[in-house]
Amino acid sequence: MVKAIRRIFAAVTVALLAFRAVGSFLSWIEHQEDSTADAWIDEDEYEDV
Repeated sequence: MVKAIRRIFAAVTVALLAFRAVGSFLSWIEHQEDSTADAWIDEDEYEDV
């Protein structure tokens, strides 16, 4: 009985941690889309030819 309760508690804990991790990742992705991408600008595009 106690073993089953521990397994259920562990499963709920893992599910909550996974949900939190996915939420953090999606928030990070959204933040990356909002920020400017100065580091990825191709300098060749701005050369005067």
